[in-house]
Amino acid sequence: MRSIRPLLVATGLVAALSLTATACGPSEDKAADKPAAESAGGNDTGGGISADLAERLKKHGVDPENWKNGEWKNWDKDKWLREAKDFVNPVIDGLWKPERMKSAKDPAKTMAASDFSGDQGVTDPEPAPVKAEPEDLPYHEHAAPVGKVFFDSPEGSMVCSGTVVKDPKNPGRSNLVWTAGHCVHAGSKGGWYRNIVFVPAYNDKGKSGAALENARPEEIAPYGAFWADWVTTSGEWIANGGPTGGEGAPYDYSVLHVKPENGTKSLEETVGNALPVNFDAPEISQISAMGAWGYPAAAPYDGLIMHKCIDRPGRLSISPSTPTMYRIGCTMTGGSSGGGWFSEGSDGKLALVSNTSIGPATSGWLAGPHLGRGAQEIFTMMSDKFVGQ
Repeated sequence: MRSIRPLLVATGLVAALSLTATACGPSEDKAADKPAAESAGGNDTGGGISADLAERLKKHGVDPENWKNGEWKNWDKDKWLREAKDFVNPVIDGLWKPERMKSAKDPAKTMAASDFSGDQGVTDPEPAPVKAEPEDLPYHEHAAPVGKVFFDSPEGSMVCSGTVVKDPKNPGRSNLVWTAGHCVHAGSKGGWYRNIVFVPAYNDKGKSGAALENARPEEIAPYGAFWADWVTTSGEWIANGGPTGGEGAPYDYSVLHVKPENGTKSLEETVGNALPVNFDAPEISQISAMGAWGYPAAAPYDGLIMHKCIDRPGRLSISPSTPTMYRIGCTMTGGSSGGGWFSEGSDGKLALVSNTSIGPATSGWLAGPHLGRGAQEIFTMMSDKFVGQ
């Protein structure tokens, strides 16, 4: 086991923040094995689909036995499952090969001035851009909980960022990942994305695309891939989320429960670290610094390198009827969506307080939702659903 340095270190306007934790190297994890969680909802019929879910899929005209053989590529409106109860994501061994991961695109959520209808009285001046800085190498020693979320959409293979978070009902053995709602569900005009996986510490040594041509699989995915066997997002995102975030943006968050494609060890044991989620963050005026982590994939970035931004947050209002969002200066682009925002809590410890949701086409700032009661409810529901798993 090795100690990792503080995730956030800043001076002056940005207060010094720290994370006290440990992280095991990819080949050093000695934690005891534990059976992986089955898919939620009943007895497993094989392939990660529970019996009652398989029956519901059949009512939608989807044959569970054909799903892994390519039926998942059928994005017809009547086959694109939308409701929370219909989520399905059976493991397809070997689907996410290194080259497929490298070619995944970003689901950018960019906004123009015309997209804002909020009360400017609760929107602070646009922050100055903060240049995103590459994370130190190797990632598993400096930002072990951070990774990439891959998924398939009608537009092809896509990528977001995510964070391993602590599970109160499974201390030390969490299988929960925090990301954005738009990384798992298309919002008002679509349904659940498919083949959703989380890859912690992706490209651990920060190699270039050319160097990765001959890289070993463990260099690209040092801890392997973890498939989402259940996902939840807000009802507001499902109802109102759109291509530029829309009025669903203040509710653009998601929790994944995952299991390893290979092996049985929990995600937290595997990476050696996880962050708590703070659903009671203080007013923005009392927060001196927030840091956003992720893998920006849209130009000028290529999605291979983990970056971070640290800034003092301001407020952004999308609509008078929706909660105010956090906003920080940051030059990260699409692909960083879903990446965790971290800040120091009243207890002096680092916690996840938001995630990247939207940004402008000019890539000068990022905005993320305030995690209040609604976010806490879906998180608690997920934790309760998998007690002991």
